[in-house]
Amino acid sequence: MALTLQGYVDLPSHTGGGFDHGDVDQTTGRVFTAHTANGTVEILDGVNLTHVATLPGCPEASGVLCVQAPRLAFAAARGAGKVLLVDSASPAIQREFTVGPKPNGLAWDAARHRLLVADVGAYQARIFALDGALVATTALSGRPRWCVYDRTRDRFLINVREPAVVDVLAATTGERVASIPIPVAGPHGLDLDEEARQAFVACDGGAVVRLDLVADRAEGSTPIDGEPDAIWLNRAQRRLYVAIGKPGVVDVVDTAGLAVVEQVPTEEGAPTTAFDPVRQRLYVFLPRSCRAAVYLEGE
Repeated sequence: MALTLQGYVDLPSHTGGGFDHGDVDQTTGRVFTAHTANGTVEILDGVNLTHVATLPGCPEASGVLCVQAPRLAFAAARGAGKVLLVDSASPAIQREFTVGPKPNGLAWDAARHRLLVADVGAYQARIFALDGALVATTALSGRPRWCVYDRTRDRFLINVREPAVVDVLAATTGERVASIPIPVAGPHGLDLDEEARQAFVACDGGAVVRLDLVADRAEGSTPIDGEPDAIWLNRAQRRLYVAIGKPGVVDVVDTAGLAVVEQVPTEEGAPTTAFDPVRQRLYVFLPRSCRAAVYLEGE
């Protein structure tokens, strides 16, 4: 397997800053990314590789999460303390709701149609119903990073920068029920392999740590080429894509062997990505050239 560059998609320019976490509507292949510098959400046509729309009103856009059923996209506006709710099919903003001072990480409980928002200002996690009603507020161990919903055990996992742990919250109540120690500094990117009952944590200390989600403990790690941000697991190929802004590469980790098996040069300052598992395309957002690089996973 190898990533092959398919081309680039030009994005609206900015004078400074860059992009943050993106995601994909798998039905259409539309790619949504937080354009932090411009306070917008940018939408790409991932099939024809064109930029199709800009959604304004997302100050300090810090992350996008796409939900496949119902087809929705959530965008965190860290500068306004709100989340935008976007109809992925239109695509258009349906509404926005206030969530706290600095929303960042997002995770979706598909069973209850609830959104968890991890706040980097208050060091809290808040769970909201789809209508914006607050369900629960939970104090975290420290400053949160990215987060996910663990469907198999019906809980949320939230990376915490310091102390280096993954906080575990019961999805039913939002109660913090455990904290999993991470043996490398600065947990950041996070993704799950629910079939293998594993999670992968990319850390500022320059390593990817694999977690055993049955025993809730670290079971190994592999070094990577710098400080990571977003990660995506290609479950079909058992390959993990780790974007590293400096020097500007994507390290590809074989999750079975827990080793870096490929490194793809991108652009310095490009730590964020989105992955389309249906079309096997990885999108890397390049802030210096204001475009997205598109890679195809293939033989």
